[in-house]
Amino acid sequence: WLALVGCGGSRAANDAGVALDASADAERPRDSGPPPIDAARGLGLRIVTFNSGTTLGLSHERAPDDGYGDAEAALSDEYYGNGLAWTRAIEDVRRFFETLEPDVVVFQEIFHPEECEAVPVEARAGFVCDGWVSGDPSVVQRVLGPDFQIACHLDKPDKCAAVRRAVGGFRGCESALCLNGLEGARVPDCGGGSRIGRGVIELVGGGELTLVSVHGSSGLDLPDQACRVAQFRQVFEDLGLGDGPAANGTSNVILGDFNTDPVRLARLDESARYLASRAEIGAADGFRFLSEVAEGAPPTYLNAIIDHVIVDDATGRCFAAGITPGTEAPTEMVYFDHRPLVCDLDPR
Repeated sequence: WLALVGCGGSRAANDAGVALDASADAERPRDSGPPPIDAARGLGLRIVTFNSGTTLGLSHERAPDDGYGDAEAALSDEYYGNGLAWTRAIEDVRRFFETLEPDVVVFQEIFHPEECEAVPVEARAGFVCDGWVSGDPSVVQRVLGPDFQIACHLDKPDKCAAVRRAVGGFRGCESALCLNGLEGARVPDCGGGSRIGRGVIELVGGGELTLVSVHGSSGLDLPDQACRVAQFRQVFEDLGLGDGPAANGTSNVILGDFNTDPVRLARLDESARYLASRAEIGAADGFRFLSEVAEGAPPTYLNAIIDHVIVDDATGRCFAAGITPGTEAPTEMVYFDHRPLVCDLDPR
């Protein structure tokens, strides 16, 4: 656990020695039964958080033979920031979402192809940059299609939120893709841009939903913990824009890769303790975890539970795609180190 929290940019935790053997990225056993979510959930909202990054250290040479091996993983690490950029994986994720039919999605570590200009020609084959020209759809647009409006974090185009147009649109976003479209503020000494993004979804049926997209800093060193505490304070106390916390709506959904586990890391990590103090486990009201965090909950990152969905006035159920029995992973490739966390909010 000492080096577990590290799913961000440089993959520091893996460098620090997390065991990443073949079993860590293997497909978990699945039964042939139905998904745990009732198919009649259509009147509610299906929301997803997905850290779509990859990393060195996985068994990339293992079957299936998909063209993505250790050499390609090294290119991904050097030129693509380990964000979702491999064309085969992008297409698999597109099919996954086409079947899943989500209403709201937030991504972390999804490559922004405007950065292709900095990628040398010899590092483009098989990646999204091969044949890319300015103005082509972003990776988020490719995996979700034209039925979604997309808004991204302040100066962090690898972290984006999307809403199905039939459900609503982001207030203040007038185009299909709004870079810097989520409200946020930089935390000093914790990297550039904003790791917390707020978007107010104006629902087609009336009303609003305040969506808070989270990608906490990685690592368990004291400065890393302090950065996450500051970021979580933006969520629950003060975003830094003069209008209170990021979660300042009458109905809030907070979701993403928090890079901490409020149960298993509580003794080691100040940010885990802070998060547990602001969002209760098993509570009936107030901010509470909708996704499972207790012992025995399905992990979404190796054997950890660091991807979360927190709500204040909603009920529903969640599953980890490809981990929860009866559900499918986004790809058969050895590529992702996270699994999508999918939650169905009950209709009101």
